[in-house]
Amino acid sequence: MKTVRYAYALTGALLLGGTAASLVLQHPATAAQVAQNEPGTINAAAPRAGAPMSFADMVARLQPAVVNISTDQKVTVQQPANPFAGTPFGDLFGQFGGGGGRGGAPVTREAQSLGSGFIISPDGYIVTNNHVVAAGMRGAVVTSIRVTLPDRKEYVAKLIGRDAASDLALLKITAPGPLPYVKWGDSAHARVGDWVIAIGNPFGLGGTVTAGIISAVHRVTGAGGANDRFIQTDASINQGNSGGPMFDMNGNVIGINSQIFSQSGGNIGIGFAIPAEEAKPIIDTLMKGGSVKRGYLGVGIQPVTDDIAAALGLPKNSGEIIGRVEPGGPAAKAGLRAGDVVTRVNGTAVTPDTTLSYLIANASPGSTVKLDIMREGKPMSITAGVTTRPPEDQLATTTGGGDDFSGDDDDQGSEQAAPASNAIGVTVQPLTPAIARQVGVDSTVQGVVVSAVDPSSDAGQKLRRGDVISAINGTPVRSAADLARGVQAAKSAGRPQVLLMINRARGQSGFVPVKIK
Repeated sequence: MKTVRYAYALTGALLLGGTAASLVLQHPATAAQVAQNEPGTINAAAPRAGAPMSFADMVARLQPAVVNISTDQKVTVQQPANPFAGTPFGDLFGQFGGGGGRGGAPVTREAQSLGSGFIISPDGYIVTNNHVVAAGMRGAVVTSIRVTLPDRKEYVAKLIGRDAASDLALLKITAPGPLPYVKWGDSAHARVGDWVIAIGNPFGLGGTVTAGIISAVHRVTGAGGANDRFIQTDASINQGNSGGPMFDMNGNVIGINSQIFSQSGGNIGIGFAIPAEEAKPIIDTLMKGGSVKRGYLGVGIQPVTDDIAAALGLPKNSGEIIGRVEPGGPAAKAGLRAGDVVTRVNGTAVTPDTTLSYLIANASPGSTVKLDIMREGKPMSITAGVTTRPPEDQLATTTGGGDDFSGDDDDQGSEQAAPASNAIGVTVQPLTPAIARQVGVDSTVQGVVVSAVDPSSDAGQKLRRGDVISAINGTPVRSAADLARGVQAAKSAGRPQVLLMINRARGQSGFVPVKIK
């Protein structure tokens, strides 16, 4: 997924969706089952009321409320070192900033970004994406935000509030007389196939109008959090459309164009808009001078893939597995454990479209939630308190980061490796403090360390030498015999694979499904 930051040539764009289908499904009154596209059941000749033969009249009414937004930014960059310093030619290349091989003095340069927005009140409140008005790169500072109306009049805007997690921002301009504005619509009733219109500023071409249909609703992109739910559209969206409105056929704003999916940075017909039902409460909060608060449990989450479901004997597309529990956090205090599969939150099923992250983030801080979980194959319920989600930069520091560690072929320790568990293709040995230091895992981690992997096995594609196996299908592993017993138990239960809890360097941990040979 790519957000749109224009000053720095980061690829991205936006989307539109709408409501007003030109195809009307006629459901037969009889009980007989027929094909959805049976001749005579679809009326393609007469559009639904509100779907015009031309969008011209509607666009003429809406365009005056759609604005262009630009920022002026100052970027501090480090001058490259003078490669000729200390040589007879050093004075000839002063543009390198002088100095030795450590680099020259930093310099400040100017940059700009472009995007779109729309006026939501006659006194000049404007909605846009946060990334449209944010600094586009490290070392950059936004010095001013300018709004240009369709009549080319330009105003300096004040930033009223922003919410980086939802990628929303609220601006205010002061202009003579009441300004044209547009109202929010009801995105909850948007349907796949409805027409939508996008108006924005792609590539600086102000007032550009594109049309398309809604390709999907409640699209989850994998970003996680309270706002990972988008309207997907095939309306043409490009760089500069960010922050612009998505209109339904009644002329109401049902989305805010935010992102595109693209491997090249150009439009390929897959764009995403923040639904109005998600955006409006946040904008209302910002308009009142408040800040947006989200719920937090303190867990790391993995989706229950088909392989994980098969390993645990669970239904597909149901629940998410807890990969990590933050020590001292709300989940830890409630008794949640790594390996628990959360299937419901306050009675709402956890699915790929309604994720645990989404449900918890939208819970009120200070409230309690009932979690239905599966632990070691048994259902149970846990009540957990919800706290306020910390800032994203703080979370990154707390949870660690970095890529998986890379092992080497040196001996991991002096102890004799235990026999290979041939059923999954790995050889393991006890995890000693010395080996834990060598592979980079915390001293509190318990388990067995992988000393060899059969490259022809499924484990050979997923595990590596130095991985620490802490549990198999929720049962702790402290020896090669524990691992072998877990594999045998899965085979006896008729399961084709097992689920291993893996720990790696720099605090990386998670669950890996491995097929039984």
